Amino acid sequence: MESPLFLRKAKIMSVYSYMLTILGIVFWIFRAVITAVYTAGGNLPIEPLNAGWEIALVFASIPCVILVLRRNIIGAALYVGVYVSYFGTALYNSLNHVKDTLNVSGTIDMVMSIIGIALPVLTFIDILFNKHRKAIIGGGNSTDWYYNNKEYDRKFDERADRNQYKIR
Repeated sequence: MESPLFLRKAKIMSVYSYMLTILGIVFWIFRAVITAVYTAGGNLPIEPLNAGWEIALVFASIPCVILVLRRNIIGAALYVGVYVSYFGTALYNSLNHVKDTLNVSGTIDMVMSIIGIALPVLTFIDILFNKHRKAIIGGGNSTDWYYNNKEYDRKFDERADRNQYKIR
């Protein structure tokens, strides 16, 4: 059975997908603001793990977020790779030195690293197992309604069979 027309045209996102994407964008904005304040010399309780790499992460995640919004599996894989490479090393180092990081800033860094790993992984899993991602056929041609609509062809054929005009 062929999928309905609206499934072929639109990329469907569930509420869960919308929430993950919005949380990822909010987290990205949050990290960008923290990095901007830190490089401007401001004083916040949350600091970037590595200011130079954080700036690179902010700019590298822009195309990844755009591809995630388009529900592209390659963009989601890049998103996971970039974030896990940055936050994973920080989380690994903080877990190895748990006795040294039992202060407030170490705990906040550990929580930010867990969030920074969890959001991209959940987004990747969501895009990977989205049942509507593969149902998109045709690439959005404006003539899909005509060429891929079997019901229209059947109705047209039935009308043509019945409309036999006779001259009296």
